[in-house]
Amino acid sequence: MKKTLAIIIIGIIGLFFMWYATVYYTSYSKGVRSGELIKFSNKGLVFKTWEGEISQGISGAQIFSFSVEDKNEEVIKKLEKFQGRYVKLIYKERFATISWLGDSKYFIVDVEKEESPHFRK
Repeated sequence: MKKTLAIIIIGIIGLFFMWYATVYYTSYSKGVRSGELIKFSNKGLVFKTWEGEISQGISGAQIFSFSVEDKNEEVIKKLEKFQGRYVKLIYKERFATISWLGDSKYFIVDVEKEESPHFRK
């Protein structure tokens, strides 16, 4: 009985690690989005995560929510600096959300300041 219970527990733990490795290391898609950075904050009660939003439309009807991993300190500093400006976000999309990494499936890997198409000279 104890041996069977141990095998079941080890199997469940093994399945969890396989799921985690698949979600963390395999990206569903990669891409670029541009918009005005309207929100970027470090939030959470148990797990503090970096979350942000960009507005992709004039009226703010199209909002793109994203997360940034703690290890990407350079990206976090750039996003804090570019608050309220038009930016281009390079992201990777994961298959699922992981609560201790962020609220979104979209994780920013780089950010660049862009010129707004609404206010070009």
